[in-house]
Amino acid sequence: MSSAPTPEGPGSVSGAPNLPEGFTDTFTSRYVDTGELRLHAVTGGDGPPLLLVHGWPQTWYQYRMVMPALARDFQVVAVDQRGIGLSDKPEDGYDTGTIAGDLVALMETLGHQRFALVGFDTGMPIAYALAADHPDRLERLVVGEAPLPGVTPSPPLLLPPPLNARLWHLTFNQLPAEVNEELVRGREAIFLGAEYDASAGTNKLPDATVSYYIDLLAADPQALHGSFQVYRAFPTIIAQNEQRKARRLSLPVLAIGGAESSGAMVGDTMQLVADNVQSLVIADCGHWVAEQAPEELLAALTAFLAPYRIGVPA
Repeated sequence: MSSAPTPEGPGSVSGAPNLPEGFTDTFTSRYVDTGELRLHAVTGGDGPPLLLVHGWPQTWYQYRMVMPALARDFQVVAVDQRGIGLSDKPEDGYDTGTIAGDLVALMETLGHQRFALVGFDTGMPIAYALAADHPDRLERLVVGEAPLPGVTPSPPLLLPPPLNARLWHLTFNQLPAEVNEELVRGREAIFLGAEYDASAGTNKLPDATVSYYIDLLAADPQALHGSFQVYRAFPTIIAQNEQRKARRLSLPVLAIGGAESSGAMVGDTMQLVADNVQSLVIADCGHWVAEQAPEELLAALTAFLAPYRIGVPA
């Protein structure tokens, strides 16, 4: 394992604001060299391993409110995806197959051959790719708040204004860097602030939380670039998912949507690719489930992961 220095400053545990009480007693930031790239992970807790994969435009920090309770039952690993946060930001490799391979290598380097996985937003197609491409690695899978490119029926080009406000970034983020990055750079608060607001529904995230995410992306031009790269890989991801659909998932899957966002669409999508799906829609919740409804999410995870925690085979 790499003897890299301990991550510090913004993006790390030591530099993250408004963490739950006692968080830093349990969790630490670390760099993990997978052989292909260096990933930043926040680790802590005791029990079987549980990997948490964030979405866009967030980092490991989105899970901070549920991590302390999860750490009582699991060895929690909350990772920054390639291109995001304090992880390496190479130019290529943003298809979900490659990112899933990153995560398998991460967990193996940490000593975990099999694990449970939670992935929201962009973390959902990454988690699906890992489950389909590496079925021997996963015990249980939790996904939420995203479509699967190439699986979920695409929305029409013209949408009602509220839906357009939530979904227009899916096409905008795919544009070449000289278009979207040049338009956003220096205006991150406008672009990302609108995204956080529209996708939250009625229960907005605190201004300080939104500002923290915005500042992380604004501070490093490569961070903004890296955050768009998975969207630019959609054509490759769609082609990969066309192949994955032929290999239906057999492991237990929990699909979660916020009632004011994706709702039952997540469960409907996973039914297209998996045989053992439970669907949950969380009331009074928008897109940012782990931050808007942490107690409800924690209760769902605790119940769904209980067989895994006590060692019952999937």
